[in-house]
Amino acid sequence: MPATCGLACEVCGFPDKGLCPIDRCVAGTDPQASKKLEKLTAAKGHPCLTLECAIKKEQDYCFQCEEFPCAIHYQQGIYSKEHLNIIKSILQNW
Repeated sequence: MPATCGLACEVCGFPDKGLCPIDRCVAGTDPQASKKLEKLTAAKGHPCLTLECAIKKEQDYCFQCEEFPCAIHYQQGIYSKEHLNIIKSILQNW
């Protein structure tokens, strides 16, 4: 199951380091999303910005949001800027 950002947990790297306190990421509308965000924030020292945003906007996944890709994706660095620019260009011309 992909995380809010669209990555599969296996790709993230956080679980592979044995540091993931939440077992797996969830969609922003998952009933456990807020609790998992709290645990991630405590473990990493900062929140997962994509999950935090998805919870606030009541979105399952970033890809469903009209603003995707947004500044959070560029800031968080999950995807390369080149990849995000390609997605943005495709969506603008869709």
